[in-house]
Amino acid sequence: MFRPAAIFIGLRYTRSKRGSQFISLISMISMLGITLGVIVLITVLSVLNGFDREIKKQVFGMISPITISSFAGGIDDWEEVEKTVQSSPDVTAVAPFIYGQALITNSDQTQPVMLTGIIPEQEKKISALSDKMIQGRLSALKPGSFGIILGEDLARKLGVTIGDSIIVATTKSTLTSSTITPHFRKFTVSGIFRAGGGRFGFDAKLAFINLRDAQTLFDLGKSITALHLNVKDIYAAPEIARTIQGQLSPSARVGDWTMQLGDFFENIRMTKTMMFFIFILIITVAVFNLISTMVMVVKNKQSDIAILRTLGATPMTILTIFIVQGAMIGTIGIVLGIIGGVALAHNITAISIWIQQAFHVQLLSSNVYFVNYLPSELQWPDVWIISIAALALSLLATLYPAWNASRLAPAEALNSV
Repeated sequence: MFRPAAIFIGLRYTRSKRGSQFISLISMISMLGITLGVIVLITVLSVLNGFDREIKKQVFGMISPITISSFAGGIDDWEEVEKTVQSSPDVTAVAPFIYGQALITNSDQTQPVMLTGIIPEQEKKISALSDKMIQGRLSALKPGSFGIILGEDLARKLGVTIGDSIIVATTKSTLTSSTITPHFRKFTVSGIFRAGGGRFGFDAKLAFINLRDAQTLFDLGKSITALHLNVKDIYAAPEIARTIQGQLSPSARVGDWTMQLGDFFENIRMTKTMMFFIFILIITVAVFNLISTMVMVVKNKQSDIAILRTLGATPMTILTIFIVQGAMIGTIGIVLGIIGGVALAHNITAISIWIQQAFHVQLLSSNVYFVNYLPSELQWPDVWIISIAALALSLLATLYPAWNASRLAPAEALNSV
């Protein structure tokens, strides 16, 4: 019968105005500490989620989830391979391509580049290159026109724009000779794209031409270098790649994005995990204040404890009273933290942009961080995990003071008042 009464009394103690103002101040500080910890943790994890989303959007907009190449160096029967992989229900699109290193020259400016030959109509189904065009169109890459599309940074370094002519230089070596023969070809700039990419340097290192022109430039005949595959679920790419590998000849080499970028995204995941534990420690510091608060509350309520014990309250009832009081302080702090954290996570992008415009500062550089603002993506599972962790810490903080209160004998409590 005392269990509901214990909850009632615990809640009354939480709302009580009577008692030491110092205890009330410490209780408020504990509550605010938990609130701030939850706000910061929700916001930081949301920002990390936002970075993860933006990086994946930019990287997977330019890098294929699965690539099929050949140990022999080129794929001659690529149409047959294309038909084979298209039959897989997990594959949504296939596009052939040719890539090779080249030098691009304009006047006295020369830049190294990774030159990629594509079929524009099929490339649109694989990458977001057509959406990243800032000048010209991807469809301008017609067979035989020898047009070229450059990254924005590359075009700026070369000092060219649409319609300008540039020289593309490639090299060719043979097994029968140690001589390396240079090949030069004039191309016309047909478009410029902006893909970002941070440290991957898409805008400074990539250039695209038509697949037929690439076959001519690299003297490949009708062969290609590899095939790009798009899949329904990029996170299932390793399993899909293994399945496709079993369907192709032993000379085929099937790779997925994790081989190239797995470590990069693993670092992001580890950063998020470490930030979670670091800010949980901040909440723990606030919880220690809650321990101090509850110890002083128990000391202040010793006469009440003696009266309750005299009236027949069991040690479990006293324990429950102070657990309820401490849990209420923690719960209020957590609820306020969730409200503040969710609000800040939803508005942190607008706030960061306003700060940059108001104070004329650049908080982030897209050349390093992929974006020039603070992205945010609130994920509710993160909010629930943070809330449960904070509540668990708050309950643990109340156990020791509540246990001490339950062990007080009525006579001892009255004598110490």
